[in-house]
Amino acid sequence: MAVILPQPASMIDTGELLDWYAEAQRDLPWRQPGVSAWQILVSEFMLQQTPVARVEPIWRDWIARWPTPSATAAASAADVLRAWGKLGYPRRAKRLHECATVIAADHGDVVPDDVDTLLSLPGIGAYTARAVACFAYRQRVPVVDTNVRRVVARAVHGRYDAAAASVRDLDDVASLLPDDERAPTFSVALMELGAIVCTARSPKCGVCPLSHCAWRSLGFPAGTGPARKVQKFAGTDRQVRGKLLDVLRGSDIPVTRAQLDVAWLTDTAQRDRCLDSLLVDGLVEQTEDGRFALAGEAGNQAPAGEAGQADSAQSDSAAAEANRRR
Repeated sequence: MAVILPQPASMIDTGELLDWYAEAQRDLPWRQPGVSAWQILVSEFMLQQTPVARVEPIWRDWIARWPTPSATAAASAADVLRAWGKLGYPRRAKRLHECATVIAADHGDVVPDDVDTLLSLPGIGAYTARAVACFAYRQRVPVVDTNVRRVVARAVHGRYDAAAASVRDLDDVASLLPDDERAPTFSVALMELGAIVCTARSPKCGVCPLSHCAWRSLGFPAGTGPARKVQKFAGTDRQVRGKLLDVLRGSDIPVTRAQLDVAWLTDTAQRDRCLDSLLVDGLVEQTEDGRFALAGEAGNQAPAGEAGQADSAQSDSAAAEANRRR
């Protein structure tokens, strides 16, 4: 009886990939010479679930203002949340601030270079730890994000869709890395291939630099997984939380509940739920007199009486203006 042996996985030609990357790589600021490990770490925090085009201007402003962990740690939580702007998922900003504080206090203001220590820092998971070790410290470690998983699924395993994320992904990518100083560049090139050529919806196979791709060799079999759902934003809790934070970012002193309420009138129960979640996440604080502020700014309040006088003065001024117009 014939014995059917498992077919060996296809490999990715290192030379082909690196030659392509040398010509096709995007000119991203965190890839430039002289960028520090901290500045690369900041980019990785910002790039999570956020397009490069939105990250780049905010990253540049952030690095100009806070080039080191200690500079970031010295900033207030509220300043960090303001600088984060509309990148979304503001808990990342809070965790980045916490991470900076730990690095400044416990690591001599230097980002650790080993994966295990990086994993112990606030806000750093498996991907980010390996990305920093690889991209900042040129270590031969597998770096696996959605783009890399997709390239490996197609080029190596012949599948249109990547399987569910697992620890096996690290072994898959580790087996592809060259055993020399080219490994870190190979890692970023693999990621770049997935980002601009081997894309999720419309892969540009005609310009792929790889001479062998298992998916192409099999005749481009269709995906077997469920259709990928497009993430909506309008009307979600993310949008409502952003609207509430926008009100707080625009004020140097705590605001009243009424000022927050007008930020979202579509669904008051949703608005209340989102405000509660911001309080639970520590992104928003409440003052003793019931007003609301960004984290760390609850103490920046005028006494309740003065706040009331200010509101009254504004009302009187508005009434006087109305009378003049009659």
